[in-house]
Amino acid sequence: MFDHVTLRASNGPASIRFYDVVLETLGIPKHEGDGYTAWGAYEFFVIEDPASTRGLHIAFSAPTREHVHEFWATGTAAGHSSDGEPGPRPQYGEDYYGSFLLDPDGNSAEAVHYDSVRRDGCIDHMWLRVADVAASTLFYETIAPHAGFAVRRVSEDRTQLIGESGSFSVVTGEPTANVHIAFPARENATVDEFHRAATQAGYRDNGPPGERTQYHEGYYGAFVLDPDGNNVEVVNHGGG
Repeated sequence: MFDHVTLRASNGPASIRFYDVVLETLGIPKHEGDGYTAWGAYEFFVIEDPASTRGLHIAFSAPTREHVHEFWATGTAAGHSSDGEPGPRPQYGEDYYGSFLLDPDGNSAEAVHYDSVRRDGCIDHMWLRVADVAASTLFYETIAPHAGFAVRRVSEDRTQLIGESGSFSVVTGEPTANVHIAFPARENATVDEFHRAATQAGYRDNGPPGERTQYHEGYYGAFVLDPDGNNVEVVNHGGG
């Protein structure tokens, strides 16, 4: 579902140390580049920015329940705050098993295991807190045909969005701020259609369709802002 997610950290080294310690327990590899650190297949990025990401919940796939325990035990032993001890969460699913930690900016990071946990990427799901669930749902309904997911309304307080694998939800609360979410496309035309649909519906442009060779040759993306000001992208890495 996710091409990549970028988290902005008020203290880059502290957040990188946090994610380095806890994601290593899940077998998620780290990559370092010019001004960024990434994990997985370049799916999760941390960059330093005073306008830090706040109020995000992000869950990483754990191969087993034992990994869920190790994630939490290693994180708390390193001095990071618990946001929920390892254990079943039947409110999410009969076999759902997770543990939760707070990163240095107070975002909730989870290790989760269940029978159908995402195995083709390191991010299983995310929750964005939003000012208006209905308004956010309308935004994601608008871009869904071009971003590769479907919208499923669960309640007035939460809408879940489902991809081929992985999911994210918009939920009522103090809005999540300053997160970047990119969804994959196979053709440049899909990127163009995403941007056109969003801007014609009145959503704010944050970067028109085009190549971004500063990332790599053939990187073709477009950007719009969701109703809470988060940066949403659709990107084709292959050109054409």
